[in-house]
Amino acid sequence: MNSVAALANAPLDETALAKFRREIDGVPIIDDPVTIKRKSRDYYWYSPILTPLLNGKFADLVVAPRSEEDVVRVAAAAARHRIPVTPRGGGTGNYGQCVPLNGGVVLDMMSMNQIVSSKPGFLRVEPGAKLVDIDAELRPTGWELRMHPSTKRSAAIGGFVAGGSGGVGSVMYGGLREPGNILGARIVTLEETPRIIDLDSDAAQKVNRAYGTTGIITRLDMPLAPAYPWIDVAIAFDSFDKSVAFGYELALADGIVKKLVTPIAAPLPTYFGPLGKLTNAGDSLLICMIAEPWLGIVKDMLHGRGKIVYEAPFDESHGKIPLYEYTWNHTTLQVLKVDRSVTYLQLLFPADRLLSSISEMVAKFGDEQMLHLEFLRFGGKVTVSGLPVVRYTTEERLNEIISIYEQNGVFVANPHVMTLEDGSRHKRAEADQIGFKRDIDPYGLLNPGKMRTFTPRLS
Repeated sequence: MNSVAALANAPLDETALAKFRREIDGVPIIDDPVTIKRKSRDYYWYSPILTPLLNGKFADLVVAPRSEEDVVRVAAAAARHRIPVTPRGGGTGNYGQCVPLNGGVVLDMMSMNQIVSSKPGFLRVEPGAKLVDIDAELRPTGWELRMHPSTKRSAAIGGFVAGGSGGVGSVMYGGLREPGNILGARIVTLEETPRIIDLDSDAAQKVNRAYGTTGIITRLDMPLAPAYPWIDVAIAFDSFDKSVAFGYELALADGIVKKLVTPIAAPLPTYFGPLGKLTNAGDSLLICMIAEPWLGIVKDMLHGRGKIVYEAPFDESHGKIPLYEYTWNHTTLQVLKVDRSVTYLQLLFPADRLLSSISEMVAKFGDEQMLHLEFLRFGGKVTVSGLPVVRYTTEERLNEIISIYEQNGVFVANPHVMTLEDGSRHKRAEADQIGFKRDIDPYGLLNPGKMRTFTPRLS
């Protein structure tokens, strides 16, 4: 057993916890059991494999800092008394990122939610700001975030960077790992004398998709995009191949400004409530967000190959359902609302043989999966991320499906494991996240157990 695994199973010293509480006196603490349980969870229940592993893993306390000064006090006290700290944003992740494996403190960052400054193309913001609130404040200035997850209305910017990879907008800008999609980050180290470190440009990738293991984010610098009037569009096709082919044309059309190009295979639309009722049985959907000036061009490109069944100005106000809430991980959620026996995978198809690879995988798995794709840019090329809804039978069969995809050149970011190395594209990141963690978290107290190959340098 490595030291991280040992820490994850060590009982917490109640005396140390009491001393920790006294030393952060004045920083808001929540010890209500119901709230602690709620703040110790995310959407890991998407996975039938993670669910039994993470059920029952709860923090001892929730601490809600209001400022960077509060964070420094919490970090210093936690390091002195060896209290594990698990940073948390909106808790909308799917892999147990914010689940504390051995108790300690969940650091709820949602009170640090202010926009520090903005100018054309640039945002400086605290980590707890909700993505929907950021865009609402910025749109009157003519700007908005480049991308966001389908959980935009509840997710925080810090959680998106620390736990996410891309989303709505990635068809134009790629994922967060693409150069320029994170401009900077400010972190607090978890040491007895915490340091405040500014990570500029590429150095900010050290906190990207690291689940809070590589520092407590207190500020982010993010690029902005022009805030166009967006139109939600859903196009029905009588075959999935046709929806993918037109989606590919649209994704490749660099002159058309868009945020979503999402082919969704039948019978998935039947799970989409009122939207699904607009399609015929057996129809596949292509869900798009198109900037209004280019909508006519898209209709001309369609040229009768599919039927527009929904068209409306984008609206994410209370009581409305924007089309992005049927895409990305929300596609799986729509099915799970009805059928909890399914699960999902996260794929990246090869750009050099994209359409043939998709067709091969559709034929190989048949009704065992309902395929849903997201066009995006990856490494300068247009490809798709696949999020198939899989009819789950056994863990062995799920692993076999993963193996088949990989043998056919499709990359799998496994959402059924909780460690960075095993589940994410962390192992392909250029940033040395493990080496950086050894410097800023010498006791291995930041979200312990989530970085499998990490060994603390101090005890």
